[in-house]
Amino acid sequence: MHVIEAGSVAASEGEREALRRIADAGLPSEICTYVRAVAQDIDYAADYGADSVHLVIPVSDLHIQKKMRKTREEICEMAFNAVSYARERGLIVELSGEDASRADPAFIREIYTGGLERGAERLCFCDTVGLLTPERVVEVIPPLCLAPLSIHCHDDLGMAMANTVAALRAGAQCAHVTVNGIGERAGNTPLEELVMALELLYRYPTGIRTEEIYHLSSLVSRMTGVPLPTNKAIVGEMAFTHESGIHAHGVLREPSTYEPVPPERVGRKRRIMLGKHSGSASVEAALSEMHYHPDESQLKEILKRIKALGDKGTRITDTDLIAVAEAVMAIECRPVLRMKQFTVVSGSNVIPTASVTLEVKGEEVTGASTGAGPVDAAMEALRRSVAAVADIRLEEYHVDAIHGGTDALVDVTVRLSKDGKIITSRGARTDIIMASVEAVIAGMNRLLREENEDRSQNTH
Repeated sequence: MHVIEAGSVAASEGEREALRRIADAGLPSEICTYVRAVAQDIDYAADYGADSVHLVIPVSDLHIQKKMRKTREEICEMAFNAVSYARERGLIVELSGEDASRADPAFIREIYTGGLERGAERLCFCDTVGLLTPERVVEVIPPLCLAPLSIHCHDDLGMAMANTVAALRAGAQCAHVTVNGIGERAGNTPLEELVMALELLYRYPTGIRTEEIYHLSSLVSRMTGVPLPTNKAIVGEMAFTHESGIHAHGVLREPSTYEPVPPERVGRKRRIMLGKHSGSASVEAALSEMHYHPDESQLKEILKRIKALGDKGTRITDTDLIAVAEAVMAIECRPVLRMKQFTVVSGSNVIPTASVTLEVKGEEVTGASTGAGPVDAAMEALRRSVAAVADIRLEEYHVDAIHGGTDALVDVTVRLSKDGKIITSRGARTDIIMASVEAVIAGMNRLLREENEDRSQNTH
């Protein structure tokens, strides 16, 4: 059974409206919402379309005495009254013990037993500040499986994933997870990691369409404004990226040598990243994908220059590789588009607006757009300017300041896509808008080049 916990109805009117929309979406899942032992919370849940409530009750003496300023008896009365009222409102109840990992197991059992007697269908054990260990999980969970039990772990000490798996193996029947592990403080058990661990390591079919995982992860990251750690398992930028010469050589021959799961299974693509650790096999493979076929001596020189850039700490993009290859192979690069001018207007009481004039295949084209900020407006204006020629999308935008200060050199890296092909490009200026425009134009030029032109041995 899949359950979607759609926020907290007590938080805001916007949260309640979101619950209503999710409840009305006709999803093949039970729609749940977080509530306190408060009648108004329960009324909101019922009135806005929830199927069930995650009814959270403090069970540790620390929370009972310091946060709630109540006794155990008073907490029991609150919990039991809330369960009874939620059942009267027609809601399924999952009775949850907050801070259970620091609570008296006998008291947790008392709360759980009383809740079940009053109609609660499910229970939940909350490791609210991430203090469980897998060894302790196997001791405390089995005696509390008085009904279907959920495990809710936080990642304060990096143990959420391990504790969740241990709890499931110890008898828990449901795991509380979040996309990308987002949540209070260090977050919760990540959905994407638990799903793939269950599917791959424990051969347990979760019913999740795993090929949609990366799309979902990226969407949530973008909409919440919480970036994914570069080295995050499954969905991080580097999860299926190979730089080391030994690794890249191995994975090019047989992907399973250095990949535990095919990237396509989670909606990803394999990427060979170039840098100081790269070998000739990875450089040759990257060039071949771009229709460049250097001879042995040219490949050796290209590899030497790539390693030199990597030693300087440079993040090597596709356009960097192409520029090096064309220099070594003496290939003339005639840009498809040139920028003639761009203007950006932004201010405290002004909607950010950008206009740009480009020369596209010899014809002058002007585009304009507004945006969430000056950079966003400039990116959209560029996209609109070339829309008649090609649908080029900005897939990723990353910016770094090379050094501190208001005059810092800004390094912008972008990922652009066209017809399924993705290319990375960069721009470096003291002006972030100019660096962004430079990166996008360089990438657009590469994507607009004739993709099938064979450039091997071309010596203009």
